[in-house]
Amino acid sequence: MHRFFVETPVSSNKAYLAGSEAHHLIHVLPASVGMEVVLIDGSGAEFDARVLRIERRGVELEVITRHAIDRELSFPFTLGVTLPKGDRQRWLVEKAVELGVQTLVPLQTERSVLTPTSTSLSRLRKVVIESSKQCGRNQLMQIDTPQSLETFQQRPPQESLQIVAHPTSGIPVSSIEDLRSSILAEGRPVFAAVGPEGGFSDQEFADFQGASWQAVSMGLRILRIETAAISLVAALTLR
Repeated sequence: MHRFFVETPVSSNKAYLAGSEAHHLIHVLPASVGMEVVLIDGSGAEFDARVLRIERRGVELEVITRHAIDRELSFPFTLGVTLPKGDRQRWLVEKAVELGVQTLVPLQTERSVLTPTSTSLSRLRKVVIESSKQCGRNQLMQIDTPQSLETFQQRPPQESLQIVAHPTSGIPVSSIEDLRSSILAEGRPVFAAVGPEGGFSDQEFADFQGASWQAVSMGLRILRIETAAISLVAALTLR
């Protein structure tokens, strides 16, 4: 069944779609009175709903049933990553949503090639909605405002597992089974950091080590940002 995102939390037996979501329902499907769809509002639930009225730029729906369906990871996963250029950002966000990342934090590093703007972050948050509809998530991955490495390194709570990707140092990503088993068994929050192409500077990596972050080697080949980030998330989450 087709899924649509409602910006206003669903709190009654009526809901209203507007903007691009309404346009898709009205003109792409197209909508008809009585059609049934699934609504999400980012709260963690999904709602069976029926089209009541079709307007020029909006659709009124009757909410039939609320389902508390949890498709999230059993532990919170925060990914700090230096965003790549262009369409590679979109791909990274799509896959992070599909793999269950709870929060994505754009990192500002010595070798960053761009600074995300409010406009570009707004576009990526729309990608989160589209990806969530596609993969079945009912909670939206949060995209934070850009942070310095110093701020991000101080962010994890004491009980969390903190991992930094490095081209050559640390546990091989292909041999991460014990670490993953520990995460799944204990449900500890995970914080993972992935640097820009060229990696973190020597001083930045030393700062991670000084803050007791566990280094994970990404293999013999040099990976692009989005490849390294999604490979690391998948290695730590997929069973």
